[in-house]
Amino acid sequence: MSRSGHTFLPSLLLLLSGAAALIYQLLWIKQLSLSVGVDVYAITIAISAFFAGLAVGGTVFGRLADRWPRPFLLYAALEVGVAIVGLAATQSLSHSAQLFGRMEDTLGPVAWLLPFTQVSVPAILMGGTVPVLVRAAVPDREQVARVAGKLYGANTAGAIIGALLPVFILIPAFGVRGSAFGAAGLNLLAASGAAIAALAMPRQAASAVRGQTRAGWSQLLVITRRTPAARLALVLYAVSGGIALGYEVIWSQVVAQWTSTRSFAFAIMLATYLFGWALGSRLYAKRAARSAKPWGEFGLLIALAGVVALFAVLALGPWLQGAQVDGATLAFGLTRNESFAMAMRFVTATLWIVLLPTILLGAAFPLAMRIIAEADRAGTDTGSVIAWNTIGGIAGTVLAGFVLVPHLGLERSLGVMAIAACVLGITAVMHDAAVGHVARWTTFACGVLAVAGAVIVKPDHLAQLLAQHRRGDLVFYQSGAGGTVAVIEQKASKGTFHRLYVDAVSNSGDSMTSLRYMRLQALLPLIIHRGEPRAALVIGMGTGITAGSLLNYPGLERRVVAELLPEVVDATTLFAGNQSVASDPRVDIRLRDGRRELLRDGGTYDLITLEPPPPSASGVVNLYSSDFYRLASRRLNADGLLAQWLPLPTQVNADTQSLVRSFLDVFPYATLWITEMHEMLMIGSHEPIDLDLERIVNRFKEPGIATALREVGIDSVQSLLAATARPVTDDDPRIEYGPWVLPGEITRVLPQLLGLQTDPPLAGADHEFTAQMKLDRDRLHRFYSAGLHAYRGERDRWARALESVVSEDPRNTYYRWIVSGE
Repeated sequence: MSRSGHTFLPSLLLLLSGAAALIYQLLWIKQLSLSVGVDVYAITIAISAFFAGLAVGGTVFGRLADRWPRPFLLYAALEVGVAIVGLAATQSLSHSAQLFGRMEDTLGPVAWLLPFTQVSVPAILMGGTVPVLVRAAVPDREQVARVAGKLYGANTAGAIIGALLPVFILIPAFGVRGSAFGAAGLNLLAASGAAIAALAMPRQAASAVRGQTRAGWSQLLVITRRTPAARLALVLYAVSGGIALGYEVIWSQVVAQWTSTRSFAFAIMLATYLFGWALGSRLYAKRAARSAKPWGEFGLLIALAGVVALFAVLALGPWLQGAQVDGATLAFGLTRNESFAMAMRFVTATLWIVLLPTILLGAAFPLAMRIIAEADRAGTDTGSVIAWNTIGGIAGTVLAGFVLVPHLGLERSLGVMAIAACVLGITAVMHDAAVGHVARWTTFACGVLAVAGAVIVKPDHLAQLLAQHRRGDLVFYQSGAGGTVAVIEQKASKGTFHRLYVDAVSNSGDSMTSLRYMRLQALLPLIIHRGEPRAALVIGMGTGITAGSLLNYPGLERRVVAELLPEVVDATTLFAGNQSVASDPRVDIRLRDGRRELLRDGGTYDLITLEPPPPSASGVVNLYSSDFYRLASRRLNADGLLAQWLPLPTQVNADTQSLVRSFLDVFPYATLWITEMHEMLMIGSHEPIDLDLERIVNRFKEPGIATALREVGIDSVQSLLAATARPVTDDDPRIEYGPWVLPGEITRVLPQLLGLQTDPPLAGADHEFTAQMKLDRDRLHRFYSAGLHAYRGERDRWARALESVVSEDPRNTYYRWIVSGE
């Protein structure tokens, strides 16, 4: 059989297997966030189970493959097992949130055995697929590196496809469970191909396996005796695995500044990462098979990867944004597709930051195989290499995410990683005396460059680039295990403001517009509450303005805030209008994911209000789903209200329809309020929401409430109620049929939304009150119309409309701020 004949079928099978494995992994990460929360420690510990399973599977099934007369048949059995167990894991993860919460309350850390088992068992079977097929395809020792490199590259190429399919096609079209069935279909397709190949091929000669079989099944877990050189190579490749996955942790935060926190941006970064590995492994496979000095090449590649990764970030600047624009313009010109053009912006950034280092790291795999592997135990050695690399990857993930980034920041962490890569490379080139002078001294030079780069890099290099791009001054910056948090001070004619950035994505600020909608986020549902609210929960600290507004309501006895990132809490001291909420003893701040807080805490509330990032951000949709609303509703007292922020410009209309639909599926009684030109507020309940005017007026008169709302331009009950819209019910879900919301299209969306507004169902309102409320509402509509003129570039009409509004209500703080910044 030709060389290509040995590898074509195994490559095709591993392409399918790799795609299925990544689909499962991304689905399980998504499902785990529902069970254990999006807390970074929880997710990392749970996902480590996936890599641990791969390591165990690679070791056990790699050794088994060397004793199995028909490795293709063994591979087919593994793929069938993955399909069955993978589907079962996906199903069980989606229903284990309550069970995990109860186990954690009663068993403590032992509860983590549940998600660990759910993920690791199918991963064990996945881990055996590559070494089993390497054993099937390797004809002799000289071909181990070449074949392993090709098959590893094919498996990684499949993983690239698997990284993109769920985000762009499978989940939008079929959902999580439907996507799992798609992955299982790929497993069964691969199993069928392998089974046909096994039946078509004769058994391997008994002499080829007799010596292996004589040892018996009890030898499967015995440590293979290796030369000191092979043992050192395994250790070094394990360390390189830690460096590689440590880079993935760091890069996922670095590229966010030039991409987005949306899931498809991360998918592009992951696909680029895997593409680099596959390309490097594929390109270097033939050279590795012929290499006379693999130690020198191995060490040099790892050292170069570290230096390139560090200096690629050091070289970042405004030029990259220009390159992104050029790439997007070219893509749009070729396709006339805005989504493709946006994706090209992300591809441009990730290619610069991620591609070359991963090509170098991927090229090291066939060299490691060249040093370690023997043909008569190709399965065992391939499994060992993958297992050690995976174990190192687990350690690197934990070290980078929990130690380096929180204590050193992204930039210094990259410096440490580069130095570690160079130390590894120097160790490799020094081990073999046959390594040439050029390779040896080039590796040493990489070490010098790594140290120099680590010294000169500024710990806030990326944050300063962000501030420069946003035309402001960096006043706060912290890196943590869950992400980076920055506060940028921006000066304008209206004064000085601060804006919060999490992973370089704007969350909110303390300008007048932000103060207005965030104070209403807390105070509006408390004012209209039909009972006497005593307890309130805010999910998401943000700038602290919503949480701080709870302090203005005197009747509250319990105020709780759930916030994922401690760095966000630290940053609240810089924002005006939050009443120093982070240090107020009346507020109980819990550093926990919002869903996990509701699962763990047995307390109930009269109000749950949310201030999360936009629903389009990765993971945030967990706080906008009907499952979440059902969970939250179980923590509401009788007559309790849930208030959900609904931004207009951050998602297309179809997604807005889904958001409203999920809200109505749980809360049959709902009202929609316009809290600012770009923001709305959904308030839902299981009971009718009666707007009792006397109760509302009495609460509005409370000094703290009246002052807080007057400062944002709401100086009367009529002004407050002028912002309500027609209730959205199952029988009348008009909001679901608005136009597609994109930046720039708000000029068509907002007028239609305002057209839905009707008189609120007030109890006890006389004619004079109603007339004043309609007058205030008409003025507010004309104010929003003025803003639409500005969007259209109609400056004269904008100025005339604003002048008319302000002349009618010259004392309104909100209007005055928009006009003059006073």
